Amino acid sequence: MSGTGKDIDFEQHEDDKKTFYGLMKKKASVKESTPSEQAEKLAAETPAGETGVTGYYGIDSDMAPPKETDAVDAADERLSRIFQSEPAKSAVITEPSAPVKPVAEPEPAAGIASAEAIPAGPASRAATPSGQETGNVIFPAGSLETEEDIMKELTSIVKPGEGVVKSDEEEKVEKGKGKKDKSKLRQKIVFEPYDPEKHGPMTSFPGVTGYEEVERYWVDEPYAFIVILYNESTNNYLYYVCEPSLTMFEKELLVEVYDRLQDVLMMENLDATTDKKELLREKVNQTISDYIGKIDTKSYYKIMYYINRDYLEFGKINPLMHDNFIEDISNNGFDTPVFLYHKNYENIMTNIVYGERQLDSYVIRLAQRCGKHISIAEPMVDATMPDGSRIQLTLGKEVTTRGSTFTIRKFKEVPITPIDLIAWNTFSSEIMSYLWLCIENNKSLIFSGGTASGKTSSLNAVSLFIPPKAKVVSLEDTRELKLPHMNWIPGLTRDSFTADGKGAIEMYTLLKAALRQRPEYLLVGEVRGKEALTLFQAMSTGHTTFSTMHADSVESAIHRLENPPISVPRTMITALDIISIQAQTYLKNKRVRRNMKIVEINDIDPNTRNIRTNDIFVWNSSTDRFERVGESRVLGEIAQRRAWSKRELSAELMRRQKVLEYMLNNNIREFKQIAAIIHAYAVKPDRVLETLGIKE
Repeated sequence: MSGTGKDIDFEQHEDDKKTFYGLMKKKASVKESTPSEQAEKLAAETPAGETGVTGYYGIDSDMAPPKETDAVDAADERLSRIFQSEPAKSAVITEPSAPVKPVAEPEPAAGIASAEAIPAGPASRAATPSGQETGNVIFPAGSLETEEDIMKELTSIVKPGEGVVKSDEEEKVEKGKGKKDKSKLRQKIVFEPYDPEKHGPMTSFPGVTGYEEVERYWVDEPYAFIVILYNESTNNYLYYVCEPSLTMFEKELLVEVYDRLQDVLMMENLDATTDKKELLREKVNQTISDYIGKIDTKSYYKIMYYINRDYLEFGKINPLMHDNFIEDISNNGFDTPVFLYHKNYENIMTNIVYGERQLDSYVIRLAQRCGKHISIAEPMVDATMPDGSRIQLTLGKEVTTRGSTFTIRKFKEVPITPIDLIAWNTFSSEIMSYLWLCIENNKSLIFSGGTASGKTSSLNAVSLFIPPKAKVVSLEDTRELKLPHMNWIPGLTRDSFTADGKGAIEMYTLLKAALRQRPEYLLVGEVRGKEALTLFQAMSTGHTTFSTMHADSVESAIHRLENPPISVPRTMITALDIISIQAQTYLKNKRVRRNMKIVEINDIDPNTRNIRTNDIFVWNSSTDRFERVGESRVLGEIAQRRAWSKRELSAELMRRQKVLEYMLNNNIREFKQIAAIIHAYAVKPDRVLETLGIKE
């Protein structure tokens, strides 16, 4: 369900055809023969008392609206109606006793496109007891006798020059001209811009019994907004998606447009340069040209919203993908609501539900959008979505008994920066200045923590501290890292194309290849298996390495590294310089992300053979502040290499901290601006301090 009432199930539109057959009808095929032969054939094939009009889906219907046909089609269809009452009899034309006044066309609705450029379809007709209406003239049933009479009537209906049999070459030329003329005419379908004050609101909230409204906000104005509801009796929140509501006519038209687009788009040659949104608009305009006078501006923009939503974006969850407050989106099976993690309301249920067939089809489509293949043989896929979000998919009931599922971990289109992490109090400016100096001086780092603790976001943020000219190689299963560096090789693992596993490129293989690319900084998305041994070998040989792993403490991180399947020797673990422990915790009943501690790896105790560590910064939960609790061995090594005294080291850390705080206080939050300042500081620190007005 959504704000539109009942959602249209496009994947099951075959069933809808039987309901909406009245919107479409076949064009009668006209054989190149004399009009009299055509009329006799139509009369012989049409049983008495029937209309002779066949629906597009093979169901007889008088309800089908007229489609755009040429004049010969219109004439033959009219002649077929003349013979319907007495198909076997000859007739004599008799003039009507009194002329029938032409029926005035209805006034077009407000805001509709002009119809003067659209070729008109055949005139509407209705059977009468005394005869049959054809255009604006009534002919009594059984009134045509000879071929000459028929031709005379045909001439009165068909414009001069039409209906003449032409040679093949003439036919091709005429068809070509017709297509060009028709294209020009259809391009004139222009609706005025939608104005809520003039055309009325497009989307409304119908209300939900038992819930009270907490807040509402736009996610795709003026088409989609969100209403947060609260049920006091159950103490639950509801995330209600409101999209444009459709009338019955608009629903039927949308189904027809969708059905026609499937055939039309299959014939298009699309490439990377194709403007897909403009192409869809053009094809939709061609489809609705039959309904000029019935569709107004608001209806047109409703149709275009759903077409763009379903063809170019993410379907029913598209409003969720546009909501910056959402971190995760989860569908746990068919006929169950979609859940999400909201920054303000945490885990919350939505009003979006998928049926079984609809969900299976949608999961397959999502996999294809990500450049992956999913099937019953291989029902699990991890991938990166076009917007950079991470997605995990399962298909059918093979591995998830409630049916297909998908889980989306949303990532901001613009990466999180160090200033964002300071503003959210995930790190302090002092910790960030410490990490800045360490990273710039080639110290290796691992972010460790539980699920959704912010490990990858923190890794991406501190990667801005890598010197701008350094060569960077990143290795990931799914693409998440975004760096501003030009000298950067992003690497991705690859699944096998065959059942026997051939063609797969695992992290271990990718890492071995990366070491031959002579990286100065090596970024590995996550440490999981045997590739960690190669990673620590790279650390031991002088490659600066950043990575993430799942462990909620330093002790558990070391334990994971030492034991299968990772199995890194203890002596090699000392090549790691810093471990940052991340956690998702609670502060005054609100879930927050915090850096719990910064720990340095020192050496191995010669007596106990245990790895000795040193806590540098620790988060105090009672004050929500970060405290410095130890002396840094890593900073001491940097000072020794740079020939700095302790005073000079402290001054350098303070300068960097002031630069970070300047950006925070002056609301410099844009990714490119922050990267430019940090990279400029690496080259000309004095110039940056002078420009920012920072005094030592």
